Amino acid sequence: MAVSRTWMRSVALAAVTALVTCAPTSVSAHPHPRPPAQLQCQGTESVTYDPGVTLWPRKFDVRTDGQFDCTDSAGKVKSGSYGEHFSLTAGCNDLLGGFEEQRTFSWSTGDTSVVDASGSSTAVAGQVITTITGTVTQGRFLGRTAVQVITLPQPGVLQCLTTGFTGAKGVTTLVIT
Repeated sequence: MAVSRTWMRSVALAAVTALVTCAPTSVSAHPHPRPPAQLQCQGTESVTYDPGVTLWPRKFDVRTDGQFDCTDSAGKVKSGSYGEHFSLTAGCNDLLGGFEEQRTFSWSTGDTSVVDASGSSTAVAGQVITTITGTVTQGRFLGRTAVQVITLPQPGVLQCLTTGFTGAKGVTTLVIT
């Protein structure tokens, strides 16, 4: 079978193109630094469950209240807060599921940031650690990435088996980059 010059030229051109596109590129001796955080906050979150969360799943109301002290790279935001009220059907054994939410943070400057986020929780050494990651879709820090980590005590087995776990208070951090 005869091979045409056009076909061989096409194969050679494809091979050269593959080598050029796959060849390592030079790396600058000065790596690009990650942009500094626009906002770093530390604070507390309180959560209440009414009625208390028991071992057996049931519907209950959840209220969260978060307060932060913040450092803003622009020097404007000094503190922040958030609060939510929603209903949930769960039990002590299934409080760790993933979720999606929209969280609104209110700032000491009088404006807000709305974050479209997703999160998940894990139980580690008697604590529930929830990580929420999303993008600011409205307000201050528009387009930036937000990561909030909340650490609360894990529900106690005795409370779950009797009157129910009615609330917790823990620490939280928020970073917007």
